[in-house]
Amino acid sequence: MSTTIRKGQNILPLDLKTLPDLYDAYLPFIKGGGLFIATTDSYEAGDQLFIRLSLLDGPDKIPITGKVVWVTPDSCRGQEVSGIGVQFDPDSQDIKRQIEAHLVTSTGSQRLTHTM
Repeated sequence: MSTTIRKGQNILPLDLKTLPDLYDAYLPFIKGGGLFIATTDSYEAGDQLFIRLSLLDGPDKIPITGKVVWVTPDSCRGQEVSGIGVQFDPDSQDIKRQIEAHLVTSTGSQRLTHTM
Protein backbone atom coordinates (compact mmCIF):
# COMPACT_ATOMS: atom_id res chain seq x y z
CA MET A 1 0.00 0.00 0.00
CA SER A 2 1.44 3.36 -0.98
CA THR A 3 0.54 6.14 1.41
CA THR A 4 2.01 9.55 2.11
CA ILE A 5 0.30 11.27 4.98
CA ARG A 6 1.46 14.31 6.88
CA LYS A 7 -0.36 15.82 9.86
CA GLY A 8 -1.85 19.16 8.91
CA GLN A 9 -2.45 18.43 5.25
CA ASN A 10 -5.94 19.27 4.05
CA ILE A 11 -5.99 16.29 1.69
CA LEU A 12 -4.59 12.85 2.51
CA PRO A 13 -3.67 10.80 -0.58
CA LEU A 14 -4.30 7.05 -0.36
CA ASP A 15 -3.38 4.71 -3.21
CA LEU A 16 -4.95 1.24 -3.09
CA LYS A 17 -3.74 -0.26 -6.36
CA THR A 18 -4.52 -3.96 -5.81
CA LEU A 19 -7.37 -6.02 -4.37
CA PRO A 20 -5.13 -7.26 -1.53
CA ASP A 21 -4.31 -3.61 -0.65
CA LEU A 22 -8.02 -2.78 -0.63
CA TYR A 23 -8.86 -5.88 1.42
CA ASP A 24 -6.17 -4.95 3.98
CA ALA A 25 -7.41 -1.38 4.33
CA TYR A 26 -11.21 -1.69 4.23
CA LEU A 27 -13.06 -1.62 7.59
CA PRO A 28 -16.49 -3.21 7.03
CA PHE A 29 -17.14 -3.56 10.77
CA ILE A 30 -17.27 0.22 11.26
CA LYS A 31 -20.79 1.64 10.91
CA GLY A 32 -20.96 3.17 7.43
CA GLY A 33 -17.60 1.65 6.46
CA GLY A 34 -14.11 3.03 6.69
CA LEU A 35 -10.46 2.66 5.78
CA PHE A 36 -7.27 1.95 7.67
CA ILE A 37 -4.48 4.32 6.68
CA ALA A 38 -0.94 3.37 7.65
CA THR A 39 0.91 6.36 9.10
CA THR A 40 3.34 7.19 11.86
CA ASP A 41 2.00 10.75 12.20
CA SER A 42 -0.07 11.69 15.25
CA TYR A 43 -3.84 11.85 14.97
CA GLU A 44 -6.54 11.79 17.61
CA ALA A 45 -9.96 10.17 17.67
CA GLY A 46 -12.46 12.65 16.28
CA ASP A 47 -10.07 14.40 13.87
CA GLN A 48 -11.92 15.22 10.64
CA LEU A 49 -10.11 14.17 7.46
CA PHE A 50 -10.40 14.50 3.70
CA ILE A 51 -8.98 11.56 1.73
CA ARG A 52 -8.19 11.48 -1.98
CA LEU A 53 -8.42 7.79 -2.88
CA SER A 54 -6.89 6.12 -5.92
CA LEU A 55 -8.83 2.88 -6.19
CA LEU A 56 -7.38 -0.05 -8.12
CA ASP A 57 -6.82 0.92 -11.76
CA GLY A 58 -9.43 3.68 -11.81
CA PRO A 59 -8.25 6.93 -13.39
CA ASP A 60 -10.12 9.20 -10.96
CA LYS A 61 -9.20 10.34 -7.48
CA ILE A 62 -12.19 9.70 -5.22
CA PRO A 63 -12.87 12.32 -2.53
CA ILE A 64 -13.84 10.90 0.86
CA THR A 65 -14.63 12.72 4.08
CA GLY A 66 -14.43 11.01 7.43
CA LYS A 67 -13.19 11.07 10.97
CA VAL A 68 -10.55 9.19 12.92
CA VAL A 69 -12.22 6.52 15.07
CA TRP A 70 -9.11 4.79 16.36
CA VAL A 71 -5.34 5.12 16.39
CA THR A 72 -2.74 2.35 16.34
CA PRO A 73 0.37 4.18 17.60
CA ASP A 74 3.87 3.81 16.17
CA SER A 75 4.99 2.43 19.54
CA CYS A 76 2.75 -0.63 19.18
CA ARG A 77 4.57 -3.95 19.19
CA GLY A 78 3.99 -7.16 17.29
CA GLN A 79 2.70 -7.46 13.75
CA GLU A 80 0.33 -4.51 13.92
CA VAL A 81 0.86 -1.66 11.46
CA SER A 82 0.74 1.83 12.95
CA GLY A 83 -1.97 4.06 11.53
CA ILE A 84 -5.51 5.35 11.84
CA GLY A 85 -9.00 3.97 11.28
CA VAL A 86 -11.16 6.50 9.42
CA GLN A 87 -14.97 6.17 9.43
CA PHE A 88 -16.73 7.41 6.28
CA ASP A 89 -19.06 10.37 6.71
CA PRO A 90 -22.68 9.69 5.65
CA ASP A 91 -22.10 11.68 2.43
CA SER A 92 -19.33 9.21 1.42
CA GLN A 93 -21.52 6.09 1.24
CA ASP A 94 -21.10 5.71 -2.53
CA ILE A 95 -17.46 4.76 -1.96
CA LYS A 96 -18.54 2.11 0.55
CA ARG A 97 -20.68 0.48 -2.14
CA GLN A 98 -17.86 0.73 -4.71
CA ILE A 99 -15.35 -0.87 -2.37
CA GLU A 100 -17.72 -3.69 -1.41
CA ALA A 101 -18.46 -4.38 -5.08
CA HIS A 102 -14.71 -4.80 -5.71
CA LEU A 103 -14.29 -7.03 -2.66
CA VAL A 104 -17.12 -9.46 -3.48
CA THR A 105 -14.50 -11.88 -4.81
CA SER A 106 -12.48 -11.58 -1.58
CA THR A 107 -15.25 -12.56 0.84
CA GLY A 108 -14.39 -15.49 3.00
CA SER A 109 -10.67 -14.80 2.84
CA GLN A 110 -8.82 -16.10 5.87
CA ARG A 111 -5.90 -13.73 5.32
CA LEU A 112 -5.33 -11.20 8.09
CA THR A 113 -5.81 -7.52 7.36
CA HIS A 114 -3.99 -4.54 8.89
CA THR A 115 -6.68 -4.38 11.55
CA MET A 116 -7.68 -7.97 12.31
